[in-house]
Amino acid sequence: MSSEFPDYFDLPVVPLEEDFTMRPMRSSDLDLVVQTEAAASYEHPWNKRIFVDCLRAGYQCWVLASEDRLVGHGVMSVAVGESHLLTLCVHPDFQQAGHGRRILKFLLEQAEQEEAEVCFLEVRHSNDKARALYRSMGFLPIGERKNYYPSDHGREDAVIMSRTLPL
Repeated sequence: MSSEFPDYFDLPVVPLEEDFTMRPMRSSDLDLVVQTEAAASYEHPWNKRIFVDCLRAGYQCWVLASEDRLVGHGVMSVAVGESHLLTLCVHPDFQQAGHGRRILKFLLEQAEQEEAEVCFLEVRHSNDKARALYRSMGFLPIGERKNYYPSDHGREDAVIMSRTLPL
């Protein structure tokens, strides 16, 4: 592994039920991660460069994988008692099966281990499914960022949500 990435890559694979594992995202995963972003029909999905920057910054970058597929991924920054969920994505073939919840719960547990006391996120106002997931995990809306997300029709507002930790 290149020395440009932090020791975080030495973390173990974490087995989950039903033959899925959470493991640190590797640079060799990035093409599949970007494909998952594009398949999830996001307007303006993250590109490979953004994920490379997150890996280099030492963010919590994880993938949920089955034996033969990447199911989804999540990225979270953690610093000075706060965590910020930057992205959470599940491939459409695996949506509506609890995988987003698994990834989010795992990332929140990682934030707790790094002594974060709160988690923040932004979510597109139009992303009802994600907002419902976040509410079900204890996140509450605390504000808005006007014109935060690029959109095919201009810009879209973000809902800012937060929750205290631990879970």
